[in-house]
Amino acid sequence: MSHIRLTVLADDTVSARSARGEHGLCFHIEAGERRLLFDTGQGLVLADNARALGVDLGAVDTVVLSHGHYDHTGGLPTVLAAARAPVVVHLHPDALQPKYHGARAIGLPPAARDALNATTCRLLLSREPGEVAPGLFRTGEIPRRHAEETPEEIFHLDPEGQNPDPLLDDQSLFLSTPQGTVVLLGCAHAGVVNILDHVRRLTDNRPVRAVLGGLHLGAASAVRLQWTLDSLRRIAPRLLVPMHCTGPGAIAALWHEFPDACRPGGAGAVFDF
Repeated sequence: MSHIRLTVLADDTVSARSARGEHGLCFHIEAGERRLLFDTGQGLVLADNARALGVDLGAVDTVVLSHGHYDHTGGLPTVLAAARAPVVVHLHPDALQPKYHGARAIGLPPAARDALNATTCRLLLSREPGEVAPGLFRTGEIPRRHAEETPEEIFHLDPEGQNPDPLLDDQSLFLSTPQGTVVLLGCAHAGVVNILDHVRRLTDNRPVRAVLGGLHLGAASAVRLQWTLDSLRRIAPRLLVPMHCTGPGAIAALWHEFPDACRPGGAGAVFDF
């Protein structure tokens, strides 16, 4: 894999004076001649941040959506409206389901759902791992192997809260470098250790070089958080960038346990591999 540049276009915090924050996540990926997005944030800051950071949204040819929540899919209309050629949009079929947190709808916003029917969109639904560009892969559906990562926070498929959402649509993106695998997380609803162990199985146990994105540990118990820290020590990523939904307490714990690996994220942050 040639040089890869990741630019954070949306996050809950900012690292560049010219960028604005929102509750959401979006990575822009430059890989050779290819331009991709992993998630699109809510869409409130995407166009402005792209312009401020010198990112041409019109050149994006591929979007991978980590799951069907509004804070990862809301920017889709902005991307497809800017597109100069058809954009391949990868998502798990369950991302299209209604999704609720309590009585609040948190699934794909109506405009994002409509955008999937745009002439500039080529929708690719899959539960399986697959290559989205040379050397870049989606994980597909994540096996839930570790009972320790059973979520404490429950989402639902209905506003009455009768049907729990297992969030099987949760997927991540990974790429290979000579020093190991780089993994991008959306919200890690499947559990960060489940995800990383799955990626290692898909990559013949190659070392994990970097983990960037949301770890969704804000509601984690002290027992689960400690288990996650111990498991990450086993996996030993050399770069760890906790963002978005990780939670301030968990971010502090990660920085305390891995001071040499942790780096700040935030809109405007750039990472080269």
